[in-house]
Amino acid sequence: MPVGRLVIEALGWMAMALIVGAYFLSTIGRVDSRSRLYQWMNVIGAAGFIVNSGWNGAYPSAALNIIWAAIGIYALTRPTARG
Repeated sequence: MPVGRLVIEALGWMAMALIVGAYFLSTIGRVDSRSRLYQWMNVIGAAGFIVNSGWNGAYPSAALNIIWAAIGIYALTRPTARG
């Protein structure tokens, strides 16, 4: 596997781990969904998926993650974002 492809795949797997991790931590009550940590995990994970999806030509997934990241950025800029 070419190095570039390996990096893109690793980025996709790390993105998946961040988003699933954020959801799991929220589900078990360890992280509030309004927290900065939760939102950053989602924004960074979505950014990784944007790159991975775009590289692989999965444009609907890339579009979904652009929206996902925008929602997270919006939440981070609101004064109600928590620790």
